[in-house]
Amino acid sequence: MGRGSSSDSDEVPCSYIPVPDGPPSAAEPPPRLKGVLLIFCGLLLLLSLVALNAYSNPHHASLPTTHLPFTPSSTFQPVSRGVSSGVSEKSTSLLLFITNGESYPWNNTILSWQRTAYHFQPQKNWMNGPMYYKGWYHFFYQYNPNGAVWGDIIVWGHAVSRDLIHWLHLPLAMVADQWYDKNGVWTGSATILPDGQVIMLYTGSTNESVQVQNLAYPADPSDSLLVDWIKYPSNPVLFPPPGIGAKDFRDPTTAWLTSQGKWRITIGSKLNKTGIALVYDTIDFKTYERVEGLLHAVPGTGMWECVDFFPVSSKSENGLDNSISGENVKHVVKVSLDDDKHDYYSLGTYDEKNVKFTPDDIKNDVGIGLRYDYGIFYASKTFYDQNKGRRVLWGWIGESDSEYADVAKGWASVQGIPRTVTLDKKTGSNLLQWPVAEVESLRLRSDEFENLKVKPGTVMPLEIGTAAQLDIVAEFEIDKEALEKTTESNMDYKCSTSGGAAERGALGPFGLLVLADDDLSEYTPTYFYVVKGTDGHLKTSFCSDQSRSSLANDVGKKIFGSVVPVLKDEKLSVRILVDHSIVESFAQGGRMCVTSRVYPTRAIYGAARLFLFNNATKGTVIASLTVWQMNSAFIRPYHPNQRN
Repeated sequence: MGRGSSSDSDEVPCSYIPVPDGPPSAAEPPPRLKGVLLIFCGLLLLLSLVALNAYSNPHHASLPTTHLPFTPSSTFQPVSRGVSSGVSEKSTSLLLFITNGESYPWNNTILSWQRTAYHFQPQKNWMNGPMYYKGWYHFFYQYNPNGAVWGDIIVWGHAVSRDLIHWLHLPLAMVADQWYDKNGVWTGSATILPDGQVIMLYTGSTNESVQVQNLAYPADPSDSLLVDWIKYPSNPVLFPPPGIGAKDFRDPTTAWLTSQGKWRITIGSKLNKTGIALVYDTIDFKTYERVEGLLHAVPGTGMWECVDFFPVSSKSENGLDNSISGENVKHVVKVSLDDDKHDYYSLGTYDEKNVKFTPDDIKNDVGIGLRYDYGIFYASKTFYDQNKGRRVLWGWIGESDSEYADVAKGWASVQGIPRTVTLDKKTGSNLLQWPVAEVESLRLRSDEFENLKVKPGTVMPLEIGTAAQLDIVAEFEIDKEALEKTTESNMDYKCSTSGGAAERGALGPFGLLVLADDDLSEYTPTYFYVVKGTDGHLKTSFCSDQSRSSLANDVGKKIFGSVVPVLKDEKLSVRILVDHSIVESFAQGGRMCVTSRVYPTRAIYGAARLFLFNNATKGTVIASLTVWQMNSAFIRPYHPNQRN
């Protein structure tokens, strides 16, 4: 083990905002919400778990198997926050386990720790088209100024950054002050024209809850901060077309230029249970022509939200402007499915003349195949960063704790670390996502571990100090002799239903326990699970298991993940960003991503630890990794002297 140090202290800079202890007082009731209900869903679930709670020496531990039944006292049906009002609330309807009918007694110490140090989130309350303009990255987000959950007034918050990491909060960009957006300023997209003009299209919910599209533009284009915005006096510019429901017409995309010189956009909707992408052409963004047919449609996928459509290069690692097409270009259609709150994408070809997208693989069509992220990740949006020639993806990371906890801590939800998006040139059949390089500027002291042998059924503590803000890069190799001797099997391992890290196989699970305490009463395994098929080929799953992440009884404890392609001679690799209550994992160079929200009660502050583990029955694993402590991004309000 080698250690390089850039700081003599184990303390990692971070910031905590005090929150009140206990429930809201009668003098300070929680904000009044319209049509907002908490999702409480009990489910009888019996899991055979590995306790991971006793190690006999400083380096290795045995893994006794323990049966811990989760027996909820009552069962609740999930109710969406706001759908009754026609609201796309961008909320993940995760199951919450409540074993005694009461919420966990959250306090100021625990709740303050949950606030992230280097992920973007609002100063307070609830949040959800990024762009680069005159030296600043701009992020506009859906924001509830009145409370920490989805409310009856949604406006646009606004923040700027020079590097996508250190953000400054600006005044609200747009508020719900017109009849056509009185019930909310919802998702929109920015288009930067060749002459530098900025065009913003956004969905408004009218005073009668009809979803319409509106135009806005900067009041002062010379202002690089774009503080003030003007709404087009003749808004709305688009109403739901015949046959489309009044509450099923939202989230316009960034426009792209056609060969005829027209600008084209697509808008998400549905016809019965078929998700669809409507297409419109415009010259001036004020008047529109509905294009016959649909860009794409997939039966059974329901309402398509936050549709994104963009090109990727099959040759270059650079990103492409939205208007690029032709040779060596594939196109991506991405949708956020309102029915299951996940983001799906498909690779294929775009026929401009017939306005048609055709997927390369019908089995991986939009909404039924590939996902951006197999954890908590929704309402994502890409933009072309003309400053660095890359395509950047941002996704919204919701909460899976209780509404009481959200109100008590005074905020809810964060944005994932921005990711670059490229085509996987090795497979040609999926995208690669990777944290933007700028996040590495937050790295502090590092610890390196090389060729650590982790035997079957062992846990190995990694002496790195506190482990609440980390950037981890790890590689794993399974002992070759174990691979050869392992019997072929027809086992079909699935992260979500096969028992998680407790399900022992010959070649897995193995990986890392993040946000763990010394006694391993709380831990979140992020791991690989390898099965040798009847054809002799290896099938690898990558998973994140929240079932033992917290002693609290009112938080989501799902197991996320899926199969990840591993090519010949590739080592198993993962990068993990740990930032208090959020864990973002990128397997095999970003072929598969899993984002988790975890709410430990003991593995917090200086008590958070990191472990290697191998719960396989046969294969020894060789692990090498580098672990960086991460600085805080110190996201704060903008002051005029910070313009330069």
